[in-house]
Amino acid sequence: MEMGLVGLLRAAWVAAILPLLLASLPLPGLGRLHEAVMGFARRGNIMQSSSCKFTVPQRFFTHLYALAVLWTGLLLAATWLYAYEMAPIASEPFLYSSITSHLTGGLHLFTLHRTRSTPLKHRYMVWKSVFLLLLMEIQVLRRLYENIYVFKHSPSARMHIFAYLTGLFFYTAAPLSLSSNFAVEVYEFSANLVSEFIVRGKDQMASSEFDLWEFVNPLMKLGWRNWIGAIIFFWGWIRQHRCHRILGSLRECREESGEYVIPYGDWFERVSCPRYLAEMVIYAGLVVASGGSDLTIWLLFGFVVANLVFAAEETHRWYHIKFDHYPWDRFAIIPLIY
Repeated sequence: MEMGLVGLLRAAWVAAILPLLLASLPLPGLGRLHEAVMGFARRGNIMQSSSCKFTVPQRFFTHLYALAVLWTGLLLAATWLYAYEMAPIASEPFLYSSITSHLTGGLHLFTLHRTRSTPLKHRYMVWKSVFLLLLMEIQVLRRLYENIYVFKHSPSARMHIFAYLTGLFFYTAAPLSLSSNFAVEVYEFSANLVSEFIVRGKDQMASSEFDLWEFVNPLMKLGWRNWIGAIIFFWGWIRQHRCHRILGSLRECREESGEYVIPYGDWFERVSCPRYLAEMVIYAGLVVASGGSDLTIWLLFGFVVANLVFAAEETHRWYHIKFDHYPWDRFAIIPLIY
C-alpha cells in the first residue's frame, strides 16, 4: 500500500509535467497544445477580457492556501507525533526513561518494541519528513498571509478554473510527497490512536510523559545537508516575500492611478518573474533538505520548475507588449539563461 501511494504520487507528477514540457517544445505540430496550456495558465493582468469563460476570481487563491495550511498542518502534527512516539532519536537516559515508563504502564509495548528494533537510519528519515513538512507549513502560512494582507486582488482579476483545480491538486499532493515514504505508517498510527480514544475514552488512555525537549531535539540532530537545504529554503522564502511586497505596493499605486507600472527593486532588476524564481529556490531547498535521494520530491520540484518557467514566458512577453521602455536586459525567470 505504501509503494502504491508513492507510485501514485510519482505518476501524478509525471502526468502533470509532460503537458508542460511538450507545450514548451518549439514544434509546429504542438502549437495548439501550447495555446491550450497557456490559456489555462493565464490569470490576472495577462488574461484577456474575452477569455473569461470557465474562470473564477483570482482571490480564490485564498482557498488554496487555506487548504495548504490545514492539510500540511495536519500531516505535520500526525507525523511529528508518530516520530516522537515511534521513532525517537534519544540518548540513553531517555531510552531508560521510556523503559521505566513502560514498566509503570505509561508507554505502549509496541512503542518500546519500535524504539529497540527500528534502525537508526529509518528514524532519521522519519524526522527528516517532519523537518520538510515544517518548512512547507512555514511557506504556506506566509503565502496565506500575503494573499490576504499583501495582495489586494482586483474584483475583475480572474484565473482559469483549470488553474484553480491544479492549485488544489498541488497543495494536496506536495505536502504528501514530502512525507510519502511514511504516510501509511503515520495513518495507521493515527487511526489506532483515534480508535483507542473512542473505545477506551480519555481517562483510560495510556499516558506517556511528554518531554518538549525530546519533541524538538531530534530535529537538531539532522545532518548538514538538511540544514543547508533549510538555508536555501529561507533564502528563497525571504526573497519571495520581498518581491510580493513590491508587487503589493504596485497594486496599491494602480488603484490610485489606474495604470500599470514596471516593477523595480530586488530580483526585479534581473528577471521579470522574480517571485517565480524564488519559488524555484524554495523547492530546490526542500530537495536539498530531503537529502536529494527521493524521486518523488525531485518530481515535485520538476513540476514547480516546468510550471513556473512556462508561466514566466507569458508574463515576460506581456511586459514587453505593455511597456515600450521595458528593460531589455531582464530575463524571464533565470538570470543570464532564460
